[in-house]
Amino acid sequence: MITQIAVSDITRNQRDFFKTGKTKDVDFRLAQLKTLRQAVVEHQTAIIEVLKTDLNKPEFEAYATEVGVLKEIDYAIKHIKTWTKPKKAAIGIEQFPGFGRIYAEPLGVVLIIGAWNYPFQLIISPLVGAIAAGNCAILKPSEIALHSSHVLADIIQKYFDPAYITVIEGGIETSQQLLAEKFDHIFFTGSTAIGKIVMQAAAKHLTPVTLELGGKSPCIVDSDINIEYTAKRIAWGKFINAGQTCIAPDYLLVDKTIKQDLLNSIKKCVQGFYGNKPATSPDYGRIINQQHFLRLVELLKGSEIIIGGEADLVERYIAPTVIDNVSLAEPIMQEEIFGPILPVIEYADLNQAITIINERPKPLALYLFSKNKNLHQRVCRETTSGGVCINDCVMQVGVSSLPFGGVGESGIGSYHGKASFDTFSHYKSVLNRGMWLDPKFRYAPYEGKLQLLKRIIGQ
Repeated sequence: MITQIAVSDITRNQRDFFKTGKTKDVDFRLAQLKTLRQAVVEHQTAIIEVLKTDLNKPEFEAYATEVGVLKEIDYAIKHIKTWTKPKKAAIGIEQFPGFGRIYAEPLGVVLIIGAWNYPFQLIISPLVGAIAAGNCAILKPSEIALHSSHVLADIIQKYFDPAYITVIEGGIETSQQLLAEKFDHIFFTGSTAIGKIVMQAAAKHLTPVTLELGGKSPCIVDSDINIEYTAKRIAWGKFINAGQTCIAPDYLLVDKTIKQDLLNSIKKCVQGFYGNKPATSPDYGRIINQQHFLRLVELLKGSEIIIGGEADLVERYIAPTVIDNVSLAEPIMQEEIFGPILPVIEYADLNQAITIINERPKPLALYLFSKNKNLHQRVCRETTSGGVCINDCVMQVGVSSLPFGGVGESGIGSYHGKASFDTFSHYKSVLNRGMWLDPKFRYAPYEGKLQLLKRIIGQ
């Protein structure tokens, strides 16, 4: 067990390492990013195996969503020298002679707390930003995905000095010990409820936080669509990783004129993806543990199941499930589902769908399927969410040039690509004044200068 003394020693060692200034060197950062890439490539087989053990994650999904973090590393390697270069800042005539610069500098020692549903990617992806920005990092993987946690710890220990980057494993007590320490930034991925605890702990040290949370991400389906493509993309986005994805479409808001056709098509897609018995499919995952399994089964009670519904506690298996005629008052509409259950609500007018979304906490993602470009603009304009994906699901998370993050209860801050670098950087403003000229205008006595001042400030 990691003791509080041991945690304090680790953070102290990292602060000492940071003080050496090594991490501020861009070439050092670049070398560490390349080392991280090498570590992922050389251990991808082990990563795939533990993801299979923890979540029954298919090899294809593991490569696409976990090992695929290589794209994020490559993006940072390609752009880091541009990101770290001081940026010119325009200054007013009253600052003449002089110039402004903005310098990105590392924060120091950061804490990254990952989640169990994508246990590898949700640690490595923010770590890319922490390294690129020049920080030391302590990584706390989720103990729920235990095998993935162990492999991640082994990989980091093998390739990095623990005074620079290290993994601390453990449960709730370990997390509490870490949160009692003072960090320069805390990056947390997980539930809204735990996010509040993290933020409360960080407030004691005035530590800034990035909270990547979740919520009930809605999916609006207009009548003007390609039914086949829409059904296929929704089914894939919902049932990948057995629905345990923070940006999975949580519920459908479907135009009533095409609802039945869409549901029929989704049923065909599920059969096409996983066969008539998804329980035997090598391409379908499992619920992470018994606790989450029982929670999902409870949410299904009393539902009008039109697709799936089968469950096996021993196998932690819940079939890809769609439920119809769902009331907004039902328990399943009060919390993020985080499992392979898709509620369907029909609407007669788009105003109804927008009202339903806006009466709820701001979601992490919002999906819209429609060929109508005016509708695209309207939904983006009249709703608020962490991000929007039009005519697809989940794919937005793989675009490094798009910042990823929530708003309101779905999160604080963003990352991926340049946004990750920004999250783990402090932008220091520097004004440099010349010594070869010093106009008397700003100094007392002020008599006769007021009108000129007004013109300068634009009055």
